[in-house]
Amino acid sequence: MARILTLTLNPALDLAIRLGPIRLGEVNRTESTRLDAAGKGINVALVLRRLGHDVTVSGLLGADNEAAFVRAFARHGMHDAFVRVPGESRINAKLSEPDGRVTDLNGPGPLVPAHALDTLSVRLAPVLPAVDAVVISGSLPPNVMPAQLASLLTRIREHHVPVWLDTSGPALVSGLAARPTGVKPNETELADWVGYSLNTPEARLVAALRLNAEGIEDVLVSAGAEGVIWAQRGDALMAESPRVSVVSTVGAGDTLLAGVLHGVLSGWPRERSLRFATALAAESVRHIGVGDPKAEDFEALQQQTLIRSLTAQPLTGETRR
Repeated sequence: MARILTLTLNPALDLAIRLGPIRLGEVNRTESTRLDAAGKGINVALVLRRLGHDVTVSGLLGADNEAAFVRAFARHGMHDAFVRVPGESRINAKLSEPDGRVTDLNGPGPLVPAHALDTLSVRLAPVLPAVDAVVISGSLPPNVMPAQLASLLTRIREHHVPVWLDTSGPALVSGLAARPTGVKPNETELADWVGYSLNTPEARLVAALRLNAEGIEDVLVSAGAEGVIWAQRGDALMAESPRVSVVSTVGAGDTLLAGVLHGVLSGWPRERSLRFATALAAESVRHIGVGDPKAEDFEALQQQTLIRSLTAQPLTGETRR
């Protein structure tokens, strides 16, 4: 399998809370709680490990509460190349209600030393020549500027390794200027970039193809139940997800990105890769945590995932796996 590096500059301990309808200003009883070492890049890494890839995780990690992360990396067989910084990694609370609504309470993350990204670049130098792809995911710590992310991305690209980016806001704008190989915005994040609402698949397609034209080879746009668009060098596919009961959408986008990257690095046709990734993302929303490719009904979820071309004739039939 492939060798992959994921970078998480602002990791988190995710506190997932399931409860009944939230009553603001009152005492609420939880049904369950769960604390996981997370952050978008770490979520991507977990899915890729489940799919059998050799994964190195890196980024900036708070030294004062690293224990849960270290245990998770060891348990899942990930290579730990994180740079430790003073302070604690943030804690994010995810409140899931019975109707599928999820409320995120995300912390800002620690203030990192000015030299932290330079230290990270030095740490990555011997790793990059040996990897097949890099994924940079998530938000930035409070005092890391978007331009610094773009500079890091440029330095990685100098090693001629594919780089996928999943972030938002000013960090996405700066990151796009550095021309990553691929990006995975959701429809809201992409709308922030283009400057207008993307309420229809047609509008999302136009925005994705615009990124293709500006030098981003792969653009993966997720829009929840409204499907996924994958534009590659001006040619676009759309996936319609199977209908499932939603428990939590946290980690679904990370699962989608990992699934597509798995297909790309495995040499699969794009239709097969998108079907696999979309079904795996649908599997993930049925429970807390990322998608499980070993779920008993995963094959059925793939068969229920519809793929069509947006720039040619509709695809017919199922792509054989």
